[in-house]
Amino acid sequence: MSSTSLSYRAAVRLGTALAPALAHYSPKVREGHRARLGAGGRLCLWARESRDPQRPLVWLHASSVGEGLQAESVLGELRRVRPDCQYVYTHFSSSAAPLALRLAADVADYLPYDLRGQVDRLLDALAPDLLVFVKLDLWPELATRAAARGTAVAIVAGTVSSSSGRLRWPARSLLRAGYEAVAAAGVISHEDGERLTRLGVDRNRVEVLGDPRFDSVLHRVRAVSAQDPLLALGSGAPTMVAGSTWPGDEAVLLGAFTRIRRDRPEARLILVPHEPTPDNLAAVERAAAGAGLPRAVRLETVAGPAPLLLVDRVGILAALYGGGTMAYVGGGFGRAGLHSVLEPAAWGLPVIFGPRWESSRDAGLLLRAGAAEALPASGAREAGAALYSRWKSWLDSEPLRQSQGGRAREVVERGTGAARRSAELLDRLTPRRRHPYGRRTG
Repeated sequence: MSSTSLSYRAAVRLGTALAPALAHYSPKVREGHRARLGAGGRLCLWARESRDPQRPLVWLHASSVGEGLQAESVLGELRRVRPDCQYVYTHFSSSAAPLALRLAADVADYLPYDLRGQVDRLLDALAPDLLVFVKLDLWPELATRAAARGTAVAIVAGTVSSSSGRLRWPARSLLRAGYEAVAAAGVISHEDGERLTRLGVDRNRVEVLGDPRFDSVLHRVRAVSAQDPLLALGSGAPTMVAGSTWPGDEAVLLGAFTRIRRDRPEARLILVPHEPTPDNLAAVERAAAGAGLPRAVRLETVAGPAPLLLVDRVGILAALYGGGTMAYVGGGFGRAGLHSVLEPAAWGLPVIFGPRWESSRDAGLLLRAGAAEALPASGAREAGAALYSRWKSWLDSEPLRQSQGGRAREVVERGTGAARRSAELLDRLTPRRRHPYGRRTG
């Protein structure tokens, strides 16, 4: 059985030692660092008080919110077929903490740092039968030491971008032992499977199962009540909902909206910044005023639909898209990466986004289906002109808008079923009856 290298262990120790210094400059890093320091103790306490050694234990790990939503749909399906199991869920990013609280796991917490002593302590306490990494966030010390104890290690929703840093030296060498420990990997596409084998997963252990995010998104959209007041914020006039925007997106949006308002004064914009901090909200308000737009009204004070609504809350984007007529998805003008295009697509909205979309498989699917538009990369002025043109065409032609929106919904519906297939894969790896640690029967 492969084990991690001395170089990997030294890199993790160095990263852990530097974490307090980095935390000094970032509230998010500080929050995550503090929580990780205590996570091992909290998980061990749960194990002492609540772990039932007669029941199999499945441990799922997902780094952030996006991976967590994929894990949520798989966990829901797996619980349905394996109610006999106990479930542990861990995450790395502080942004995933609210999501972790609502998941159907027996216990959820941060993942401690990937240090040998902490890993052994957790494995001794939890004694998992199955360890599942979602997407790509595999931690080699945890994976190799779990596999050495007889725990099956799996990946679901496996995704490896062609530009992933894990494919390059030295990351590929440092991480390889962890991927070699994988007993089964459910990947989104054949291309992802090929790249995963380059990282070290045995080719014979890879299965193409699709992306459980489609199931998750459709479930969330269907769960929005028709009486949700957020839906009413887009009623009565054609409304563009711009979700998870960054300053580069907002500059283009506000410029195009200024022109749209001259032609169609009834048009509305709901702007949802990715990080609705006081400084970011104030910057949008200043930019809107400078462009001569109606005063931006914050969601916390709004009494009904407004020409320009500025959302100052997180976690409500799925419902806001449901009240829209069309959607803009942020992240396509910077390095953060394009945010999820599936939620507006699931509502049957046509979608538009910035030029840096190539790392988003979902954006590519929508573009090929004629359900989305990408802005040009030739400059902010050209992008703004293109956004104005497409925005106006959707306002002027209801059949065009409905046609593209319908194709977007079809893309999402065709992608469903991966959560069930992923759960079936994990079911095969999980024993039906608990045995002493290190011995198992299928």
